[in-house]
Amino acid sequence: MKRSTILFLVFLFTIKLSYSQSSQLSLERIFSSAEFYSDRSKSLRWFDGGDAYTTLENSTTHPGFFDIVRNDTRSGEQRVLVPSAWLVPSGQRSPLRIEGYDWSDDKSKVLIYTNSRRVWRVNTRGDYWVLDLNTKKLQKLGGNSAKPSTLMFAKFSPGNGDRVGYVREHNVYVESIENGKITPLTNDGTDKIINGTFDWVYEEEFSCQDGFRWSPDGTKIAYWRLDASTTRNFLMINNTDSIYSYTIPVQYPKAGEKPSEAKVGVVNASGGPTTWMQLSGEANNQYIPRLIWTNDSKALLIQHMNRPQNHNKVTLSQASDGSTSVVYEDKETAWLDVVDDFQYLKDGKTFTWVSEKSGWRAAYLINNGKETQITPKDSDMVSVSLIDERNGWLYFMASPDDATQRYLYRTKLNGKGKTKRLSPANQPGTHSYSIAPNGKYARHTYSKAGVPPITDIISLPDHKVIKTLVANKRLKKTVEAIDRSPMEFFKIKLEDGTSLDAYMIKPTGFNPQKKYPVLFHVYGEPWSQTVLDSWGGSNYLWHLMLAQKGYLIMSIDNRGTPGPKGREWRKSVYGQIGVQSSADQAEGVQKIIRMYDFVDPERIAIWGWSGGGSMTLNAMFRYPDIYRTGMSVAPVPDQRLYDNIYQERYSGIPQEMPESYEKGSPVNFAHNLKGNLLLVHGTGDDNVHYQGSEVLINKLIEHNKIFSFMSYPNRSHGIYEGKNTSRHLREILTNYLRLNLPAGGK
Repeated sequence: MKRSTILFLVFLFTIKLSYSQSSQLSLERIFSSAEFYSDRSKSLRWFDGGDAYTTLENSTTHPGFFDIVRNDTRSGEQRVLVPSAWLVPSGQRSPLRIEGYDWSDDKSKVLIYTNSRRVWRVNTRGDYWVLDLNTKKLQKLGGNSAKPSTLMFAKFSPGNGDRVGYVREHNVYVESIENGKITPLTNDGTDKIINGTFDWVYEEEFSCQDGFRWSPDGTKIAYWRLDASTTRNFLMINNTDSIYSYTIPVQYPKAGEKPSEAKVGVVNASGGPTTWMQLSGEANNQYIPRLIWTNDSKALLIQHMNRPQNHNKVTLSQASDGSTSVVYEDKETAWLDVVDDFQYLKDGKTFTWVSEKSGWRAAYLINNGKETQITPKDSDMVSVSLIDERNGWLYFMASPDDATQRYLYRTKLNGKGKTKRLSPANQPGTHSYSIAPNGKYARHTYSKAGVPPITDIISLPDHKVIKTLVANKRLKKTVEAIDRSPMEFFKIKLEDGTSLDAYMIKPTGFNPQKKYPVLFHVYGEPWSQTVLDSWGGSNYLWHLMLAQKGYLIMSIDNRGTPGPKGREWRKSVYGQIGVQSSADQAEGVQKIIRMYDFVDPERIAIWGWSGGGSMTLNAMFRYPDIYRTGMSVAPVPDQRLYDNIYQERYSGIPQEMPESYEKGSPVNFAHNLKGNLLLVHGTGDDNVHYQGSEVLINKLIEHNKIFSFMSYPNRSHGIYEGKNTSRHLREILTNYLRLNLPAGGK
């Protein structure tokens, strides 16, 4: 054979091998390489009302650090506002490493956040520095007594930003920028008395972290105070980081335990006594999840919820003496969600609200108890994107025709006129927006199933692209080279007429004449959907890898998931979390078996994480003749072991609705297990405690049920800490599935 022929054959083999490697997925490619990393847009803050925005750009003078740069939104012209050289502390050579920043109202000063540390889920404590752009003076906040990384939620006073308020070690302070004087506004903060921030459960379930608010005129501060003295510590144990094990206490109120005592006070920003708002009821048997100041700085508007979270009394509280009056009420037979789209309009009398009282989630204007519905009456609004009061518009997200997608709409703020969709008709899928305050521009991110996200700066309302911030061309090319089947969306009609959304990914080389095993991905609780027309990241790629190995991948969204399908859809599961949802899932699987001849009814598997882990257990225990294999990650086997805010919201208070907990907890049905079960949990999970899995293990042992178990030492709920953890977890899941549910068509 001629040498040229040999070289040509080698060349062809190399191309074939390269194609094979790029088209086939592996756990190493997905979880141990940067091959599928998505590009991210630079940190963007709207500036000058939206006519400009600021970003962090690589410094030319200090490599590895950032300048803060102003970008003209329309022209793209850039100008450095804060060069990294201005952020070098006295006596040091390197600038501060910017992790966050905020401007004073007059843009004369910038507040730099750095050296952060994690508090539960997020890095919310760190060091703060103020740079005066006129004098170039850089000063650290907190004074000499402040330990490193202990300041939280620092923010300028309104106006010229001559003071900064912050929380340090559960006390609230105000510091003068001019002379460095620090004024403590509270002094009783301890690990149990929490001023200006929140306990674990408020943060986890109400998204409450920053617990103080400047008044609009800068003269006062309103703050939350939580007394967690009666909240018991849940003790996690660390067995690996020292020769002797030690416990890690977490203030954690289980379902049935009373909440921390919460109240709201107003204090003069120059110090002095606190005036407490005189809210009705027991302070340790209710919740205060949101508050805003009135425009005149004289009063607070507080969302005041009862413990079952089905009655929200919007209460006007006078800052001067704490006197209160209820100005609006929302009630439910199931539960109410906290209202985030909650602000005063310029008239000082009207505030915005969101309610499902009509049967659909809608935005309202509330004025002296009078309601004006703004968004359409026959479909759900998902969330408010912008209230453009100056131009009289409300921008909101919705998807009235397809609960798997999200689009931007605009309607008149007065509730009159037609609603118009602004997201392009040729971009079906999922859109998200950060709209500039002036309503003229937005940062727009778009993706769909199997297509990585792109991020643009666009103009509104015409939705024209001004600048592409993230194109993800490399990732798109890599994904397009994968040997894959598209994600196909379809609907399942149950016997009672209910329609469920679902998707499937068929195996590569699919033959409709054969029968294939199915792996169902499930979540199923009121916190999240799985059937979404959007880029799914590493989870989607792992599912594609399993499809390449011969599995059908499917998912169903049952009733109770938070899709825009009306109040009845979402809240029909009240008091029967785990019961109605798993029944929907099981009937959905049975319908799928009848709909598609290529589904092998003898090879049905299910997997899920957190609420999905609980749903996996419910499926395996309640419907053991349907599901042959289940993989449950970080589940809640006994609802009594989860936190009070979440579980009581959906299942009721245990002392009042014990049957809800009895029927909804999968541990009570563990004796029915027939198939193959893998249980996975991190021992350092502060959210869904490892305790629950041990309770379930005891029950399975009691009933002589054989199962597999994998624990991850000191890993939290996300099971990602430590080298190689994410990949190792997927190795465990993949191997378990292949051993217990043979792949491929038959």
